[in-house]
Amino acid sequence: QVQLVESGGGLVQPGGSLRLSCVASGSIFSFYAMGWYRQAPGKQRELVATITSGGNTNYADSVKGRFTISRDNAKNTVYLQMNSLKPEDTAVYFCNVGPSLPSDHWGQGTQVTVSS
Repeated sequence: QVQLVESGGGLVQPGGSLRLSCVASGSIFSFYAMGWYRQAPGKQRELVATITSGGNTNYADSVKGRFTISRDNAKNTVYLQMNSLKPEDTAVYFCNVGPSLPSDHWGQGTQVTVSS
């Protein structure tokens, strides 16, 4: 059973930065793709970024050039560096892992609020 624990969310002013982390249990982490999704109030959950086991990345158009996804297989951890944050980035951010995404393995989410 894969367990995911996200951290790093918080309140930040527009233009600020945050770094999210997601630690996964299970030795199969290095073979799986990882992703970050987000869900704003009243909206559907949407893809933010993904990274394959080989390190290939993919981003939503809305975050390209501002967010960077990375992973450390030795630490079973995936990161999301978020720069130049905007109010529309406000959402609960979820980590996801699996052979293909989205899978059924979700973390509990971490709240990101961008507001002055």
